[in-house]
Amino acid sequence: MHILLLNETEERKVLSMKDAIDILEKAFAEFTIGGVIMPQRPVINVPEHDGMAGFMPCYLPKMGALAIKAVNVFRNNAQRGLPSIHGVVALIDNETGVILSIMNGGYLTALRTGAASGVATKYLAREDAHVATIFGTGVQGRTQLEAVCAVRDIRKVWVYDIVKEQAERFVREMSSLGGSVPKEFRIASAPSEALKEADIICTTTTSKTPIFDGAGLRPGVHVNGVGSHAPAMRELDTTTVVRSKIICDSVSACLAEAGDLLMPMQEQRLKKDDLCGDLGEVILGKRPGRQSRDEITLFKSVGLALEDASTALYIYRHARGQGIGSEYEM
Repeated sequence: MHILLLNETEERKVLSMKDAIDILEKAFAEFTIGGVIMPQRPVINVPEHDGMAGFMPCYLPKMGALAIKAVNVFRNNAQRGLPSIHGVVALIDNETGVILSIMNGGYLTALRTGAASGVATKYLAREDAHVATIFGTGVQGRTQLEAVCAVRDIRKVWVYDIVKEQAERFVREMSSLGGSVPKEFRIASAPSEALKEADIICTTTTSKTPIFDGAGLRPGVHVNGVGSHAPAMRELDTTTVVRSKIICDSVSACLAEAGDLLMPMQEQRLKKDDLCGDLGEVILGKRPGRQSRDEITLFKSVGLALEDASTALYIYRHARGQGIGSEYEM
């Protein structure tokens, strides 16, 4: 059995953010149409190291994408100089069951999470949204910014991180990226300052408590809430949630994992009926997206295995076609 091994550098060569957004738009639509097999991910908590390991299988029959990802989030890694997220994706031939490729899952996770927010921003943010705010300046913050800049004309970026040096490094790197990412960046001294001009907000932290006061949100803002993915974690306060039209990557997955929504429900400030559907339903026109200029919209994402499977298949096919990667005989 020959397996194609792909690292982050090789994945970057074959998958752009624009391509990832296009792929996920199709994958979310396929999920809504039906036939996608995607069990709820089992999670193993490692409390003594503030970590968790999740296992995410999925099969998209129309695309022919079959894969499983093992992804680990260890929140103390920053103290060790390591990314908080590590993982691998195993891509499987849907006709034979042969493992085709094993690829870096950390970068793929960040890219596809950003791309999912890109799809949501395309359908939910105002067309004239020009100012983006990023909370959390790790790997996820970078791909979130790339994604929103791919679908909206972003002219100014506000950044907030509890580690100022990390925010400064983020600004240096991202402001010199070029392409659709603007050169004008501002580092906020407090979360409230980062909200004042924001048209689009992305929260990409590992916080377990709300990172800003939702009373400070401007009318018409769009929020991508992607950092919280466990019932005991939340980045968004109840005020933010109850002020928003909420679209989920998957309502069922969010009801199982999204502390941002589950905690307001426990407070009896939010009901299941307040959730306005899946992103795929908006894409297909089965549910409305933004309905007014002043409406606050929230895309709540916990991350779905369909995102990994669809992007992994694209990476594999293009890497094969371009002779990228290393063959390993198992």
